[in-house]
Amino acid sequence: MSEHKVLEQAYSFKMCGEPIFCTRYGSGHINDTYLVVDSTARQYILQRINKNIFRNPQAVMENIVAITDHLSKKLNDSRRALSLVSTKENKQWLVDNTGEYWRMYPFISDSICLDKAESLQDFKESGIGFGNFQCLLSDFPADTINETIPDFHNTPVRYSRFKEVLSADPMGRAKDLSGEIDFVLAREEYAATLMSLSDSGELPMRVTHNDTKLNNVLLDRDTRTALCVIDFDTIMPGLVANDFGDSIRFGASTALEDEKDLSKVSLSLPLLEAYTAGFLSECGAGLTQRELLHLRDGVKIITLECGLRFLTDFLEGDVYFRTHREGHNLDRARTQFKLVSEIEKHWNQIQEIIERTVEK
Repeated sequence: MSEHKVLEQAYSFKMCGEPIFCTRYGSGHINDTYLVVDSTARQYILQRINKNIFRNPQAVMENIVAITDHLSKKLNDSRRALSLVSTKENKQWLVDNTGEYWRMYPFISDSICLDKAESLQDFKESGIGFGNFQCLLSDFPADTINETIPDFHNTPVRYSRFKEVLSADPMGRAKDLSGEIDFVLAREEYAATLMSLSDSGELPMRVTHNDTKLNNVLLDRDTRTALCVIDFDTIMPGLVANDFGDSIRFGASTALEDEKDLSKVSLSLPLLEAYTAGFLSECGAGLTQRELLHLRDGVKIITLECGLRFLTDFLEGDVYFRTHREGHNLDRARTQFKLVSEIEKHWNQIQEIIERTVEK
């Protein structure tokens, strides 16, 4: 979308001045995100919600309004909690004349966003950020939150979808992927572990973020301490183990999630230990013994599920995740599967780290 068209939408929001500049911002796969600057030099984040992914954008925004209100009341600090900029018609989001949904946030000043931890402390701080986020929402009733993407982390459902796409093979790509296909099918039974425990009531449903990547925690530019959790589109009822696991999947890998050279992909146990210490320092006391016991399963299952989703999207023709090169989703899938193998290699050590941290 052109800069002119984006600025047209920005005019609908209550900024301190007139919007004068915008540019694409961030590294997200789904929504269109822009940095907007107004005539007073204040900055804002303007986003257009991807309706192909979020089929009910109103439900997404209802969740975001509820969560931002809850966090703002508890924190009372504009740098530590996201807040929405209202439209000039006093609405919390904009629906333009073509039916597209837009929302705006004040830009959180003097913050940084990392795609890769530059130190163990950086990753520990992200754990503190997400742990504190979980703690702050521990009293928020999960059954009042909309499920914006049905079965988002329902791994057995993800497997069913994978097998449907594999059977149809619409792009004719399956013939070259026997290794990847065998890898995921060999782990199908284990992959249902968390959902089985949830269905039986042994793991409680909580309000969870469901996209706990390192780059969804802002750090203070000067102190490098956790400031604010961002990107609330996938906030839904969910399992703490999945949030914990997704952080490790993304942040404790020694390579980016689309690394083509698989020899670079391994699991950093020091990073895992740093994150675990930060996360549990904030929310560990509020988790059940069952939740603590199955954090390790979250690390493996969410990594496997993510690879499965990338592989499914590649087989289907790259219709979900934004790609930037040919075979991008296949590269992503292979990276996740290599990381699953690394998690399996260090299986006992992962549990020892979690147990040692809980004891502290």
